Amino acid sequence: MVKANPQPLLEELEKIGDQLSIVTLVDHMVGYAQALGASDIHVDPTESGVRVRMRVDGVLQNCCTFSKEIQSEVVSRIKVLSGLRTDEHNAPQDGRFRVRLDNGRNVDIRVSVVPTFYGENAVMRLLSDEADEFTLKSLGFTPENEQKILRAISKPHGMILATGPTGSGKTTTLYTLVRMLNTKESSIITIEDPIEYAIPGINQIQVNHRTGLTFANGLRSMLRQDPNIIMVGEIRDVDTAGLAVNIALTGHLILSTLHTNDAATTLPRLLDMKVEPYLIASTVNLAIGQRLVRKICAHCKEEKAMTEAETKSLSGLIPEDLLKSQKTIYRGLGCDECGGAGFMGRLGIHEVMEIDNPIREAILRKTSANDVRKLAIRHGMVPIILDGFHKVREGLTTIEEVLRMRYE
Repeated sequence: MVKANPQPLLEELEKIGDQLSIVTLVDHMVGYAQALGASDIHVDPTESGVRVRMRVDGVLQNCCTFSKEIQSEVVSRIKVLSGLRTDEHNAPQDGRFRVRLDNGRNVDIRVSVVPTFYGENAVMRLLSDEADEFTLKSLGFTPENEQKILRAISKPHGMILATGPTGSGKTTTLYTLVRMLNTKESSIITIEDPIEYAIPGINQIQVNHRTGLTFANGLRSMLRQDPNIIMVGEIRDVDTAGLAVNIALTGHLILSTLHTNDAATTLPRLLDMKVEPYLIASTVNLAIGQRLVRKICAHCKEEKAMTEAETKSLSGLIPEDLLKSQKTIYRGLGCDECGGAGFMGRLGIHEVMEIDNPIREAILRKTSANDVRKLAIRHGMVPIILDGFHKVREGLTTIEEVLRMRYE
C-alpha cells in the first residue's frame, strides 16, 4: 500500500473555527487516518476540549485537539454520515458509512457513539477494501501452516476455529478463508456482529438483538437456507456452541472465532460451554491461535547485533541451540515513511493445531490444555512464540514486538 503524505492533511486539521467547516474537518480526519494507515479514529471529549487519536499498527497516538465549542457539531456530523439519530444523546448508537478517497479506494467506516461524563465519544473503525487482497501468505502464515489450513478447508464438514484476544486479526483470517471458499458450487452464509466487509456472492446476516436475531437463532434459520459453508462471527455462549457443533456433524463446514489465549485452550473452552468431548473430537478439524505484531519499516530497516539482554529475554521460550545460533537481528531506525516509528504495517504470528487422532483421544480423556499443547507440538505444531522468533530472524519484526504480544 502506498500511503498519501499525511502532513498537509494534519496542517488542514489544525485549522479550526472559522477557517474550516465541520464537514471539511470530518473529511480531513478520515483522509488523515487513511494516509497514516490507521485502523481507528478516536474522538474523545475531555473537560476542556476534544482529543483526536489514531490507532496506527495497533498503537494509539495523538493527532490533534479541538475546542469544546465544536464538540457537539463534530459528533453530529459523524451521526449524520452514519445515519444515526442526532437528537439522541444518552444511549449508545452504532452505524456505518462509506467514503471514496482521492486515490480511488473505498473505505467503509463503522461508527460507535456512546455517552460519557464529558459528552458523547465517537470511535470510527476504517475498513478498507484492501482486505480483498489478503492471502494466507500476506497474513503471515508460513507455508507449513498454510498447507494445514488448505487441508482443513478442503474437507466438506467440521469446524475451523480462529482464536486469540480482541484485535488479534481473527475475523480477517476468517474473511480470507471465506473468499477462498467462495465458488459458484458453494452456498455460503455468515452471521456476524457486526458485518465488517461485504463479500459479493455470499449471504451475510447482521445480528440484531432488538428483534431477537442472535447468533443462536440465526444459526437455526440458516439451516433452512441450504448452505454448504457457514461462518459464525463468534462462539460466545452455550447455545451457539452446541448448535455450531451439531451443524458441523450434519455435513456443514463451520468457520468461527473463540476468545482463548492459544490454540490448545480451544478444546477445554468448548468443554466449558457444555459441549461433550466426543462431539468436540468429531467436529473440530483445526484451531488457529494468532496475534498481530508490527512489521519493521522496509525503508529504514538495518541489521544489528543481538544483545545479551535480548537473548536472555527469550531464554526458556526458544530452543537454546536456535537462540545461540542467532547473532544478528533487525530494527527500524525511524524515517519519514513510517513517521519515525520504525514500523509500518502489521502481520500475524500463528500456531496452527490440526486435530489428529492422538489429539482426539486426548480430548476424549478430557486432557488439560497444557498436555494437549505438548502433544500438538510433538506432532508438528510450531508454538506461536517460535513462529514469532522465525519472523524476527527473517527481519520482519522485532523481539520486543513478539514479547509484547506474549505479555499483553
